[in-house]
Amino acid sequence: MTINIMLAGVGGQGLILMTRIICQVALKAGYDVKSNDVVGLSQRGGMVWGNVRIGDNIHSPNIPSGEGDYLVAMEPLEALRWSNGLKKDGVIIVNSKPFYPTLVQQEKYQYPHEAVAELKEKYKVLEINAFEEGKNIGKKQVSNVILIGILARHLDISPEIWRLVIDDNVPKSAKEMNAAAFELGYNYI
Repeated sequence: MTINIMLAGVGGQGLILMTRIICQVALKAGYDVKSNDVVGLSQRGGMVWGNVRIGDNIHSPNIPSGEGDYLVAMEPLEALRWSNGLKKDGVIIVNSKPFYPTLVQQEKYQYPHEAVAELKEKYKVLEINAFEEGKNIGKKQVSNVILIGILARHLDISPEIWRLVIDDNVPKSAKEMNAAAFELGYNYI
């Protein structure tokens, strides 16, 4: 058994924290896990991405094209960009709040608002405005933990392990907010 999880977003949205939490959860659940992420453009609001592979004996963090089980995208355009890495029955968990790239802000390109609609034709898409839900909880920065909660619901790992790992990885002052964010995601239908 191998679970291939792709992560995609824009710098500053918490991809490194998401990767760390997913990896620690898998390890606590007794699995082998390998991960990688590319975050070099993150300081300029550029795209960031990573992979997490979970299983009994994982040799590489790289997910072969077309072998992704899950794509957790913190922004719709990034979901569209990375969707070709999914299996035909892959699942996309996407924050529906757009983050406009510089060229869109400069009005040189149009943002593809139809991106999520197109993805729904090919994949199972679980869409939530995690940005707004995070603000309702207390801070938009917990939107990544909302997405983790949705992912956790689809993996065969105890939610208690997820709760413990999240609690260990967030600042003391944000523990309650992140716990609420996880529960919102985990119970999202």
